Amino acid sequence: MLAKRIIPCLDVRDGRVVKGVNFQNLTDAGDPVENAKFYDEQGADELVFLDVTASHEKRKIILDVVARTADDVFMPLTVGGGIKTLDDIRDLLNAGCDKVSINTTAVRDPYFIRQASERFGSQCIVVAVDAKRIRADMTYEIDEKWINDPFLNEAKLQIPSNGEPVYALSTHGGRKMRRLDAVKWSKKMEQLGAGEILLTSMDRDGTKDGYDIPLTKAIAEAVTIPVVASGGVGTLEHLREGLVDAKADAALAASIFHYREYSVRETKEYLKSKGVPVRL
Repeated sequence: MLAKRIIPCLDVRDGRVVKGVNFQNLTDAGDPVENAKFYDEQGADELVFLDVTASHEKRKIILDVVARTADDVFMPLTVGGGIKTLDDIRDLLNAGCDKVSINTTAVRDPYFIRQASERFGSQCIVVAVDAKRIRADMTYEIDEKWINDPFLNEAKLQIPSNGEPVYALSTHGGRKMRRLDAVKWSKKMEQLGAGEILLTSMDRDGTKDGYDIPLTKAIAEAVTIPVVASGGVGTLEHLREGLVDAKADAALAASIFHYREYSVRETKEYLKSKGVPVRL
C-alpha cells in the first residue's frame, strides 16, 4: 500500500501567512517561507499555499513566495487561489511549485482542466472540490452550458427520493450552491484530466468535528486519482478516519498544525501506531 500523505495548508495574503476565522479578523502569522521550512523539517509530505489575495495585480507576490520556498524546501508545493489562465499556471510552475489547485475556473469553464492537463500534464493539475450536503431549503445555480452539454449534464444534481445523502458543489466559501453533484463532478474532472481531487467538506470546515466520512469515501471510490481530504480535523483520530475509513490518499489540515496543537511528526507517529502507512 502506498504511504498516506500529511499536508499542512497555509493561507498567504500579500506575501505573509495569515490566520483567522472564515477569513475574518485575519492576523499576521509570519513569513510563509519560514513556515514552510518548519513543516519541511517536521517531515510534512507536501505543503499547500492558498493565495487569499488571488488577484492578477498581486500575483507577483505569490510567485516570489513560491520561488523563495522552492529554493529552501524539498517537499512538493501546491498553490491555489485565483488561477484563471494557462499563463497563471505556467508562471507558478516556472516559479517552482509542483501542482496548482483550481476551483472557480473549473466551475466556470470545465474544459479549462482539459486544456491545462494537456499543456502541463495531469500530474500537476489539482481540482479543488468544495462540497456541501443538500438541504430542502437550498437554492441552486446552474449554467446553461451544463444543460446543453451532454457530457457535463451527466453531473447535474439529482435529488433522490430515498433519503440518501447527496452533496452539491459549493462555491464562494459555501455561500453559493451549484446544481452539480459533487461526486459526479469529481468523476468528470478526472475524465477531463485532473490528476488529483482536493476535497473540502463545507459542512465540516472549521468545526473540528472530523472529516465528512460518507462524502470522502463516496468520492474516493468514484475516482481512480488521489483524493486529499480536507475540512474538520480536530484530533489525530480524525486524520486516521479520513485516511482509513474514508479511503483518502492524503489528509490536509490547517489549524491543528498552525496552532501547534499537534506536530506533523506526532501525527505520523500516531498514524503508524494505528497501522497506517506513512513516511517517517
